Amino acid sequence: MNYRTGRQYPLMSPLAFAAYGANAVAYVRQMRSEEAELLYPQAPALISGLTVFVLHAADGTPLSITDSFEQAARDADGHALETVRVH
Repeated sequence: MNYRTGRQYPLMSPLAFAAYGANAVAYVRQMRSEEAELLYPQAPALISGLTVFVLHAADGTPLSITDSFEQAARDADGHALETVRVH
């Protein structure tokens, strides 16, 4: 229910919510290189102790790992994705 208007709106199913923005939105998550290696074993070997920025599709699929937010945002532009930052 919308508290301002009192109207009820249909809820999105978990599947519909997961697919929302899948081809339009990406997010960048900052993490340590050790964490990235654990989360993404398919990624190339990383130097320990680095701060890295991982670009993810809206569904969580990793698209790229880089050493700066700006580069991750440029990578998103290359995929025609709008970028948001996750803390």
